[in-house]
Amino acid sequence: MSLKKNIKAGKVNFLLATVISIITINNIYADTLPKSEITAELSVLDKVSSKNTNIKIQVGEEFSFQNLSIKILKCYNSEFDDDPEVTAYMQVKDKTMDNNDKVFVFNDWTFASSPSIRPFDHPVYDVWLKKCYS
Repeated sequence: MSLKKNIKAGKVNFLLATVISIITINNIYADTLPKSEITAELSVLDKVSSKNTNIKIQVGEEFSFQNLSIKILKCYNSEFDDDPEVTAYMQVKDKTMDNNDKVFVFNDWTFASSPSIRPFDHPVYDVWLKKCYS
């Protein structure tokens, strides 16, 4: 009977050691991930009036500009100083469109240095990322 108690205690100790190891590895890995910035700065060009507007959006919040609804989900600055790269995950909806098949006009990563990699294609507006900061 004492043998069964030792096996149960061993199982509990093994489970406890496994949980502590997972938590420790998770904390170490979380420190190596890049941290998302708090604010993103965008430039919006109205092609009809040729007016350029700079806007600042909090990451995770939805911002309304004219007929567009813009939301930045993540915004990162590169850690390299020699050639900095600013990237952001952006979702843009056109409020005038009632087409349920296409919810977002743009739903992808965008790059400040090369906006043509993932172009924002809209007949009236151009939106591009300028910078991210805390």
